[in-house]
Amino acid sequence: MEEITTLTVHELSKKLENKELTSEKIVEAYAKRIEEKEKDVGAFVTVTAQQALEEAKRIDSENIDRENNKYAGIPIGIKDNICTKGVKTTCSSKMLENFVAPYDATVTQKINSEMLPSLGKLNMDEFAMGSSTENSAIKVTHNPWDLNKVPGGSSGGSAAAVAANMVPWALGSDTGGSIREPASFCGVVGLKPTYGLVSRYGLVAFASSLDQIGPITKDVEDSAILLNMIAGHDEMDSTSYDIPKIDYTASLKNDIKGKKIGVPKEFFGEGINEEVKTKLREAIEIYKELGAVVEDCSLDVAEYSLATYYIIACAEASSNLGRFDGIRYGYRAKDFSNLKELFTNSRTEAFGDEVKRRIILGTYVLSSGYYDAYYKKAQKVRTLVKNKFDECFKKYDVLLTPVAPTTAFEIGSKLNNPMEMYLADICTVSINIASVPAISIPCGVDSKGMPIGMQLIGNRFNEETILNVAYAFEQKIEFRENYKPSC
Repeated sequence: MEEITTLTVHELSKKLENKELTSEKIVEAYAKRIEEKEKDVGAFVTVTAQQALEEAKRIDSENIDRENNKYAGIPIGIKDNICTKGVKTTCSSKMLENFVAPYDATVTQKINSEMLPSLGKLNMDEFAMGSSTENSAIKVTHNPWDLNKVPGGSSGGSAAAVAANMVPWALGSDTGGSIREPASFCGVVGLKPTYGLVSRYGLVAFASSLDQIGPITKDVEDSAILLNMIAGHDEMDSTSYDIPKIDYTASLKNDIKGKKIGVPKEFFGEGINEEVKTKLREAIEIYKELGAVVEDCSLDVAEYSLATYYIIACAEASSNLGRFDGIRYGYRAKDFSNLKELFTNSRTEAFGDEVKRRIILGTYVLSSGYYDAYYKKAQKVRTLVKNKFDECFKKYDVLLTPVAPTTAFEIGSKLNNPMEMYLADICTVSINIASVPAISIPCGVDSKGMPIGMQLIGNRFNEETILNVAYAFEQKIEFRENYKPSC
């Protein structure tokens, strides 16, 4: 049973095609794995293994055409801020603890059409606000490489479930690094697509101009496969781009000779752990061996991107979460004597500390007298960040940086220091501000055996290039073959 759960999706697909496995056997193996490991890892908010098993049996009984339905019957996990009809979508918050979505998100519809049974909804920082999944109102998720450490966030449940072989792949969402950072901490692959490539319809909004759904997988090929499924224009999302359909798996080639890789020196400065820097330098040497042209460059955005991100993200969060008031949506307080008390008590009781902190900050920067000083200025800096990236991509195909300043930290070690927690996002937030794609892939482990992630950034709608460059590196170092989580 365990052997099945260690396979990648493309390996499972071949076994289905060759009739070495059935969908039922695959889902059974994952259901058993969840039963064994969930008590230690805590990746799931809701487990739907029984429904997945019934769906797998139906797929097997229909004897479907495997040539046109290569991945039918291979299960998936879904972050709990993506709507799933008839299944709870809690955003790991008391505010939505009993919310059952009446409709499917567009990405959910797409994976349903591919016949991927859902194993359940995965834990996250409440309303996707956090970098450790400690802000969940449901439970704390543990890192499968070391159960005393965080899995990253906010898509920590998705990354931990993939790393612990409880799901073969998962959907996450990324507002400022929420796919890439947990992928880095958990030694898996996380892809943040270009803003607008994947529909946000049915994603519970945190910061609408920054949020993006993307895949978390065991390897780069699986990321390309899942991106093929979920990418595409959607009339239900006004920010969705209408671009020609691309087969991202076609870009998975070992040949990267002549590719120009820029290494922004600002991302390797003070605050970046020495072991992280060492592994990234080793990765740079591997790229040179593979024939890429690697050069140091300047991308002076990291320092002011963090402040810009937290102003814009909190402002949009303040606006988006205004609807959760005890009347229109969400939890309703039992004790109140008037309408104002109902609003206040419902939001006070149902929102966690981090969500309250961001709502307060967002309301402040949007308030009269401060809008021009903070929010308007942050939007101007956003344009500056986009322009800086545009300049770099005139010269380079890909930019290479760390994903996070450190490897996964101890659970509880940063909870009382929000500023230190926010600094964990310093390498990732500028990518969301600039609306460009980026992928996190493991490039080794530190002296304590914890995974280190490398970030490859591409120009808008140029996912093919970063997948190509990531795939070539992955094939060279064979991370999955050489390193395994302890759980």
